[in-house]
Amino acid sequence: MSQLRIRVLVGLFLAAGVISWAGARLWDTMGTLPSVPVAAPIVLGLIAAVLAATALSMRSRLRAQRERRPGATGVNPLMAARAVVFGQASALVSALISGMYGGVGLFLAMNELDVPPRRDQAIYAGASVVAGVAVIAAALFLERVCRLPDDEDEDRLTA
Repeated sequence: MSQLRIRVLVGLFLAAGVISWAGARLWDTMGTLPSVPVAAPIVLGLIAAVLAATALSMRSRLRAQRERRPGATGVNPLMAARAVVFGQASALVSALISGMYGGVGLFLAMNELDVPPRRDQAIYAGASVVAGVAVIAAALFLERVCRLPDDEDEDRLTA
């Protein structure tokens, strides 16, 4: 399984941001702009919390297994692989969603902060970007926790 690259995530974020900013400009010329849902930052925050909790749980279980504590339960490799795949998929989708809300939020911040509903939309968009970055950070942490020690040695040899 290949490791997530921060360059790819940043590229997705920037591309989605530019496209959504341009789309928001175009859509606004028609007189309306789609709203940013209030639930967007909440859902992204919940996904970040689940990823972080999974990473912390696996880290403590792996540490207990490595230290050979009595009664320590190991981590099923298939479960760890599934968690990493979920984290990677979440990070990629979160980069796109955060870029999209970032572009809309930037458009609103540049033009419409004096109108209360638009200001609220800009706040929701900003909160969505922050929550999306939290998802990415939690996914990268989970990937780091589930990384095998042999993987680090192979990376050093190929670099």
